[in-house]
Amino acid sequence: MTVYIGVDFHARVQTVCWCDLADGEIQVRELHHQEDDIRGFYAPFQGEVIVGVEASGYSTWFEEMLHELGYHVWLGNAREIRRLAKRRQKTDRRDAELILDLLLSDEFPRIYQPSPQSREVLRMLRYRHRLVKMRTMAKNSVPALAISVGLPLKRRLLTKGGREMLLAAPMSPVMSQQREQWLSLLTELDQRIAPLDAWLQEQAHGDPRVERRRTHPGLGLLTSLSLVHTLSPVQRLATSRKVVAYVGLDPMERSSAEKKRYLGISKEGSRLLRFLLVEAARASIKVDPELNRFYRRLVYRRGPQKAIVAVARKLLIRAYIMLRDEIDYAEFLRRGVEARSARSVHRQQA
Repeated sequence: MTVYIGVDFHARVQTVCWCDLADGEIQVRELHHQEDDIRGFYAPFQGEVIVGVEASGYSTWFEEMLHELGYHVWLGNAREIRRLAKRRQKTDRRDAELILDLLLSDEFPRIYQPSPQSREVLRMLRYRHRLVKMRTMAKNSVPALAISVGLPLKRRLLTKGGREMLLAAPMSPVMSQQREQWLSLLTELDQRIAPLDAWLQEQAHGDPRVERRRTHPGLGLLTSLSLVHTLSPVQRLATSRKVVAYVGLDPMERSSAEKKRYLGISKEGSRLLRFLLVEAARASIKVDPELNRFYRRLVYRRGPQKAIVAVARKLLIRAYIMLRDEIDYAEFLRRGVEARSARSVHRQQA
């Protein structure tokens, strides 16, 4: 028989509510991660075991333990689970009971779980992104020191000659200490990021999905990896509109009667993928004529920020089509030309 388990999971404690369909009895227990034997509690369950838990960023060890025991782990949308609650009172016990009730009634808002390889790649991309943000902050701080001593070298400041000029510039003891520490931090961050880039390059090597994405102008290694491992398997996203909503680039609207109000994009889904798509869009409009024309049409009416987000959305749709149809950029262009030619012939015949 099937055993359904609803878990309200926290960093240090979890509340478990389970039901064995063999007898229909519902039981509840609270487990402390540092004091109780978590594996010993879950191991005795027999039959098909389905565990429902809200998606979070700190339950990885728990999910891996359940997979080792051969159980099915369903991750649920936390917002949807709370929306389905019938009571306003919120406690750990009631949350666990709610998850179990949704499992039993087949209403559990299950979300997609990426494969272990995709999780590792996305985790590495996020880690690299944090290091790059730290490096950018350091790079922006060094020119401020240089300008204060009369060295407005801009980009040349971080070259070998620029560093020598900065180190030779007279500074106060406090500024000199900051200069040495910022330059040391930059060197250390470069050394830490280099092996991450090599690892990501190794993951992309030999993967035709990533190689086909990189044929599109402006899509580099990081954006292609993020697209492939965030959207795959692409069959679960039926239309381009669903892809745009999944990434959070869909527009939000709050309209009533004659009043129309647009609130920008929803910003759901992967924040890192949206950031990479916007950066890729800035590069694409420089080398892709069609995207460049699209950007120029919008920039005068909507402004540069909204225009570049629209380009990022169009770039996402292109990448989705290329991933879905397993084609490269050249084939994508060829199909576009054929489609436009077919529409032109149809208009002439009409």
